[in-house]
Amino acid sequence: MPLLIVLLVPSGWLAVVVVGTSLGSLAILGSLAAYAGGASRAAGALRVTFWGALAMGLTYGVGALFGTVV
Repeated sequence: MPLLIVLLVPSGWLAVVVVGTSLGSLAILGSLAAYAGGASRAAGALRVTFWGALAMGLTYGVGALFGTVV
């Protein structure tokens, strides 16, 4: 899904839209996984989205530290 967005969104908004789409996809997948495992769908979606956002933030931070972030 995020790759499809790349084709449709202007370059100025690209990073924001891809991050938002990725987090949305993570929330849906976390909800589905929790449902399949018999757990709370909201808790599963929140957990996967939180850790995914944290991973994205840390990755951005490392990129900024090494000067690879545009």
